[in-house]
Amino acid sequence: MPEQKKQDDIQLLEQLVDAQKKIRKELGKVIVGQDTIIDNLIITLLCRGHCLLVGVPGLAKTLMISSLARALDLSFSRIQFTPDLMPSDIIGTEVIDEDQQSGRRNFRFVKGPVFANIILADEINRTPPKTQSALLEAMQEHAVTVQGDTMHLEEPFFVLATQNPIEQEGTYPLPEAQLDRFMFNLWIGYPSREEEVEIVRRTTGSEDVIPSKIIDAGEMKSLQSLVRRIPAADDVVTYAVDLVRKTRPDEADSPDYIKEWIKWGAGPRASQYLILGAKARAALDGRYVPSKDDVRAVAMLVLRHRIVTTFAAEAEGVFAPDIIKRITGDSV
Repeated sequence: MPEQKKQDDIQLLEQLVDAQKKIRKELGKVIVGQDTIIDNLIITLLCRGHCLLVGVPGLAKTLMISSLARALDLSFSRIQFTPDLMPSDIIGTEVIDEDQQSGRRNFRFVKGPVFANIILADEINRTPPKTQSALLEAMQEHAVTVQGDTMHLEEPFFVLATQNPIEQEGTYPLPEAQLDRFMFNLWIGYPSREEEVEIVRRTTGSEDVIPSKIIDAGEMKSLQSLVRRIPAADDVVTYAVDLVRKTRPDEADSPDYIKEWIKWGAGPRASQYLILGAKARAALDGRYVPSKDDVRAVAMLVLRHRIVTTFAAEAEGVFAPDIIKRITGDSV
C-alpha cells in the first residue's frame, strides 16, 4: 500500500508539472511577462497560503488574478478597500424577509464577496483596522462567524491583497499580526520595454482572449495535499529554522549587525512557510524532495514583511531586503 501511494504521488507530481506549464501558457495569452510572479502565486496557492502584492497601479494585478482563477476554474471576488468600507461589506449581512402569505418575517444571511475561492483585496491598507480585521478569521480559519454561527468557506481559499507603494496618504498600515498571515510578499515591477510594447499592442486591439480551464477545485485540493506529503530532510528543516532565528536580535548567537539593525525578527510561522514554499517549489520543478536552495529561493518572499528594522538601520539606508540578502549569504 505505501508503494502504491508513492506511485500515486509521483503521478500527481507529473500532473502538477504539466499543469503549471499549461497555466503559464494560458495566462501568457492575456499577461505579458511576470512568469516569476505567476509561479510564486501558484506556490502560495499550493501551500494554502495568502499573498501580499506590492506594486504601482496599472500593472495588471487584477487581470492576473482573475485570469488565474479562470485557469483553475475557481470563483473570484474583487473587493475595493476604501475608508468607508464596513466589515459587513466583506463578510455579508442579515436582511429581513417577509413571507407574503403568512406575513412572518425572518432573518436571512446574504453572503458577502469573501465567499469565493480567490479574493482580491485591492489596496487593503486604505480601510481602517476594524474592516481589515474582518479578513483575519477568514484568512486563518477559512471561516467567518456571524451572530455566533460559524460558516466555513469553500476550499481552496486564497486571499491576494495589494498595496500601492508610492502613495501613503490616507492609508492605515497593516498591523504586524495581519502581515504575518500572508505567506509571501511579492513586489511587482514595471515591464521591460519589449514587454510594454507587446502589452500596448495586445490591449489596444479588438481581440478579447479568455484563458481556458486547466484544472478544477478538486484537483487543486489534491495537489495541495501532495505538497504537504512531500518529505523535507532534517537538515533542510533545521536550515530554515536557523535562517529565521538569525533575524531575531535577542538570540545569543545573532550577529552584531542583526542586533543593530533589527528591532523584531520573524516568528515560527516564517519557518513553516519557508519549508512549505520549498516543498511547493521543488514539486513544480518535478522534484519530490526540497533542498536548501529551495529554502533560500523563497526566503526573501517570506521574510521581508516580517522584519521590523531599527532607527539605526533606517538612518544608514539599510532595509529588510538588504538584511535578508546578508543573512542568506552568511548561511550558504
